[in-house]
This record gives sequence, C-alpha cells and structure tokens, in this order.
Amino acid sequence: MLDQPVPRAVIVLLGIAAAVIVLFGMREVSSILGPIILALVLVIAVAPVRDWLGRLGAPTWLQVAVPFLIVLLVLLAMVAVLTISAVQLASLLPTYTDQFQQLLIDARDFATSHGISNEQINKSLETLDPSRILGIAQTLLSSTLGVVSSLFLIVVLLLAMCLDAPSTSRILSTGQGRKPQLVTALATFAHKTRRYLIVSTIFGLICSALDVVALSFLNVPLPLLWGVLALITNYIPNIGFVLGLIPPAMLALLDHGPKQMLLVIAAYVIINVVIQSFIQPKFLGDAVGLSTTMTFISLIVWAFVLGPLGALLAIPLSLLTRALLIDSDPRAKWAAALISGGPPADARPSDGAATPHSAS
Repeated sequence: MLDQPVPRAVIVLLGIAAAVIVLFGMREVSSILGPIILALVLVIAVAPVRDWLGRLGAPTWLQVAVPFLIVLLVLLAMVAVLTISAVQLASLLPTYTDQFQQLLIDARDFATSHGISNEQINKSLETLDPSRILGIAQTLLSSTLGVVSSLFLIVVLLLAMCLDAPSTSRILSTGQGRKPQLVTALATFAHKTRRYLIVSTIFGLICSALDVVALSFLNVPLPLLWGVLALITNYIPNIGFVLGLIPPAMLALLDHGPKQMLLVIAAYVIINVVIQSFIQPKFLGDAVGLSTTMTFISLIVWAFVLGPLGALLAIPLSLLTRALLIDSDPRAKWAAALISGGPPADARPSDGAATPHSAS
C-alpha cells in the first residue's frame, strides 16, 4: 500500500498550493524583497565591468568600487530627474482645471446629442472631479519621494552584493563539480538577464529620445519626464508602451485638444511599436526564453506580488524562477519547452559570457 506511487494529480495540486503560499508570503515582505531583487539585477548588469577590471589585474577594492559607482550614479540621476519633474507636474496640473471643465462640457454635449441621458452622464462624470487632479499630482510626488526613501536600502544592498561578488563567483566555481546543473542554470540566468537588460536599455533610450523629440515638437509639457517614463516602462513587457503613453496623451488633450492627443498617440505608436515589435526582437533573440503567453502571465503574477517594481522586474524574476525550478533539473526539459514556446534548448550557456564566474 505504501509502495504505491503518489498520483500525479496530487503532486500537481500540492505544487500549486505551495506556489500560492510562497507567492503570498513574498507579497507580505514585498517592501524588503523588491529592493533585494532590484539590487541583485543591477549587480548582475554591471558584472562584466568587474570581470574586465579583474582581467586587467585591478585591485579588489577597485573591482568593487567602479561597478558600485556606475549603478549609484545611474540611480541618483534617474531619481533626480523624476523628483524635479514630479514637482513641476504637481504645480502644472492645477492650471488645467478650466480646460478640464470645458472638456467635460464638450463630452456631455456630445453624449447628449447621441441619445445618452443626463442621469447616466452625471453618474459617469462624478468620478471625474477636477479637484482630484491636485490629489493625483500629490500622490505622484509622494510616490517619487517614497522611492528616494527606499533608495538608501537599495544602495546598502548594492554595496553588500558588490563586496560579496568575488567570493560568490568562487563559490559557484567550486560548486560546478557538485551541482553542475544548478550552477550552469544560474550562469545562464545571469547571462540572459544581462543581455535582456542591455538590449532593453539601448532600445529604451532610443525610444525615449525619439519620444522627447516628438513631444517637444508637439509642444506637450514636460517632455523630459515622459521620456524618462517611456524608458522605465520599456522594461514592462507587453503593456509598458501603453502605460508610458497615457500621461502625455492626456496632457496633450487638455492643452491642445483631441487632434493633438491623436498626434501624440500616432507618434508613440510609430516610434515604439516599430522599434519594440520589429527591431528590438531581432537583437534580443532568445535571451528571454519565454513565450508571449508566459511573459504576460509573469507580468500579472509579479506585479501582484511586488507591485510596480514586480512589473519592472517581471522578466528577470521569471528567468530566475526558471533557472531554480526548471533549468537546474534535467527531467524538466518538457517544462522548459512549454514556457519557451519552442523545443528545449541546450542547458549550457550559448557563449562564454554565461560562465559560473560571471553569474554574480
């Protein structure tokens, strides 16, 4: 009786139950877990700089200091731009109260002329109180200042991980003989994550620069803020482009009317869809290793667990989960093929960049 194998349905249900418990547990500590994952991804991104300094024979302190300073300067510059722009936005939005009221009047007249009753219109417009515009601006500003307050934790974690990176590489190298599948999976995760970040950053900068030029040409206020937002949302798969489009399109509507809003939407569609849908995938290749469906599911899951930071880190988090649960197990090749939407790939890294030495 005891020798009978456990039914596969029971194993699947237990696995799902365990996953739900783990995800809800991660959600409860998301304020701590989010910065840890972000710091890990940033350390992985600058690992080639440390390896390059090591090959040049640079002292250990320099191998730690240079990557740390690179990431720190990028974070500080990003926070500075967002903070200044958020303050400008908070002072700008209240000036659009009259335009907002006129927009509501025009919408009411349009709806009435098409047979919609005033009662239905009033119920729909109750949630569009123009006095809430200032509240939205204040919320945005508070959120930005919240990022600044959590920056200290991220910086401390970055410094600790940069200090531990050399020893981590040695530990992974010694573990190659004992757990070769796990070490190789982690190295592949680091390589794919780094490639994904580099390609996404380059094309994100291109998109954001073109967006800033287009918004400046169309006289949309705060084009630099919306360019930075376009860069950040470029890391959000599938829906990032839409999230970055909504604020400048609404400002264009309030500032210049529906025609200007349509021009902003057209400019964003031409720039972002062409680059992100046709050009970027040719350079990204199979770095992600996730099908379109799995990418969208991972976005929903990680946004639920970690909030906005989970949406930004959805791809790296899914790659880490795949490395720990699937790529490290030779028996799970069928699962790898299922989530990648193609035949199972060789578990070994595709080039020399994915080695245990560069996994941290």
